[in-house]
Amino acid sequence: MPRFAANLSMLFTEVDFTARFACAHAAGFDGVEYLFPYAYPKDVLSWALSDNELTQVLFNLPPGDWDAGERGIACLPDRVEEFRSGVDQAIDYAKALGCRQLNCLAGLRPESVSEELAWQTLVDNVAYAAEKLAAEDITLCLEAINSRVDMPGFMLDTTGKVLALIEQVDGDNVRLQYDLYHMQIMEGDLIRSMECLLPWIGHIQFADNPGRHEPGTGEINFSNVFAAIDSMGYEGWVGAEYRPSGVTGDSLAWFEG
Repeated sequence: MPRFAANLSMLFTEVDFTARFACAHAAGFDGVEYLFPYAYPKDVLSWALSDNELTQVLFNLPPGDWDAGERGIACLPDRVEEFRSGVDQAIDYAKALGCRQLNCLAGLRPESVSEELAWQTLVDNVAYAAEKLAAEDITLCLEAINSRVDMPGFMLDTTGKVLALIEQVDGDNVRLQYDLYHMQIMEGDLIRSMECLLPWIGHIQFADNPGRHEPGTGEINFSNVFAAIDSMGYEGWVGAEYRPSGVTGDSLAWFEG
């Protein structure tokens, strides 16, 4: 089976965030990811990782005002300095937590900003982040998020757009973050797609569709998908980024931790 990481922003939400590390360890996970660490002191998170023998697999660069609906600021031309400051903050946390991959959320393009300007801003910001992360031997991931259900207007909503961005940035440490849930909605043909995209994939995440719940609640055949991930030789982590349909512990039948 693949190496699975528990996404602590979605799993074990029955307890406070810092208590979720112990829950992940007890369930048999070796790695964790989550959306953002910045609300917590680095030493608290570092202790939670080491005390539970967990690897910090991934988290996102600062997204702007998440609670106000912002979903990344990398495409916003009036927020470049804020984005660059966020890169430094993310690197600081990554080094403290031993995290070797960070994800950049492209953001939602405002109607007042042209597609051309938003794209060029995104290219420039990703190139800046990639160079800064490369100096610390950290990989920069770029995620395609569906624009049909979850994030209408998101700048990167297909793998083709992510690959075009990767080609323009031309950084050795820039990879695709492939989310099975989002790509089932936008593209389908998941196994063949992953096989073709494997040279660019740095991280995989999953949830079933529709509903974004655990495997077995929707249309994706996860037994086949997980077996294919193994057989294609993918060596990275696979993040369980789903919303449990009930108590988290009852949603783990798919997991052999």
